[in-house]
Amino acid sequence: MRVRGSRARTGARTSPLEGPRTRRRTRPRTRPRAPGRGEPRADGPRAGDEAPGGASGRRFAPWLPGILIAGGIAFDLGTPPQYTAAPFLAAAPLVAAPFYSPRLTAVTAAVAVTAACLLAEFHGVGDWAQAATEVATVVTVALLALLTNHVIHRGGRRLASARGIAEAAQRAVLPAPPARLAGLDVAARYVAAERDAAIGGDLYAVQDTPHGVRMLIGDVRGKGLGAVEVVAITIGAFREAAEQEATLEGLALRLERALQRERARRGDIEQSEGFITAVLAEIPRGDSLLRLINRGHPAPLLLHADGSVCSPEPEVPALPLGMGDLGAWPDRVEELPFAEGVTLLLFTDGVSEARDERGVFYDPAVRLRGLGFAGPVELLDALVADVERHTGGGTADDMALLALRRSPVTPGTAP
Repeated sequence: MRVRGSRARTGARTSPLEGPRTRRRTRPRTRPRAPGRGEPRADGPRAGDEAPGGASGRRFAPWLPGILIAGGIAFDLGTPPQYTAAPFLAAAPLVAAPFYSPRLTAVTAAVAVTAACLLAEFHGVGDWAQAATEVATVVTVALLALLTNHVIHRGGRRLASARGIAEAAQRAVLPAPPARLAGLDVAARYVAAERDAAIGGDLYAVQDTPHGVRMLIGDVRGKGLGAVEVVAITIGAFREAAEQEATLEGLALRLERALQRERARRGDIEQSEGFITAVLAEIPRGDSLLRLINRGHPAPLLLHADGSVCSPEPEVPALPLGMGDLGAWPDRVEELPFAEGVTLLLFTDGVSEARDERGVFYDPAVRLRGLGFAGPVELLDALVADVERHTGGGTADDMALLALRRSPVTPGTAP
């Protein structure tokens, strides 16, 4: 196996992620803010979602209807009779519609219509047609505002329901792994590229089996519901085969057959062109060993306690899962030492293909070199935050991450 790696300088730095050492610092580095606990994330990127001034604009918006009504009244009273407050009064309920509840929108509309009627009465009705037209304009726009408010709130309820369904689907398809499994500290993340999407074509799984702890991380070709269905099929096949297959090669073959059956069942062009890049890993129980099968996926990283990082590239490239019709050859299992204090990091190409504004790819091996983390949770928190900083707050592809560390078992503590 070809292992790309590097040694850190004397002493590992326990510090936030930062750019390559060749990059000149022009301002102080700030500590990355941890996104949260160790459960999988289904939210989209957070950093950079809001434009500058967006929060202050939303704070000001709820006051705008009242300002428009008060300003319209002052304008009407302070100007000659040929000027009217109708545009101000009509705009107030329209502005309230997207921000207020139905009740407050109705109150705003009623206040605007009442103000229009009182102003017409205050000035005296010299021209009934003009006064009626102004009042009718405010009433009509107020009714439109009530209708708009109803549509907005109905859409909001539907969106909230869809988000709830997406979160339930994520928990069912990609459940949060236990924080500790067979003597290993475990953490996982899923970060969707689209804000309202909770799950896409990336997948991960980790399972304690009679053959050791087995892991899968993969990326389904394609997007949308079809990719989600393939994710569910692959995870289901992995859960069953991981318990039954004695070897990692047999597990990969079972996944290949499951995808071929799904392709035959569907029989459509999109599915027949589909495939999954994946890494299968196994940590035998009671053995400081790591076994890997890489099927066309970005190589995982091994982070050592001294800050060095190595990337176990496969000696012989292999086709992704689902492309067995193009050729048949046995899977090659690579074996590596996996001692105490070493962290295994598996990720999808949403990490390694993230680009900054100049088109430079994110290199996790370089960014993690020489750093130390308290555990897998802190590692993934810092890595997700650093990718977001690198891309300026958003990613073009989903990211799935899985980290496991063999921790020493202290006396009196169950593994």
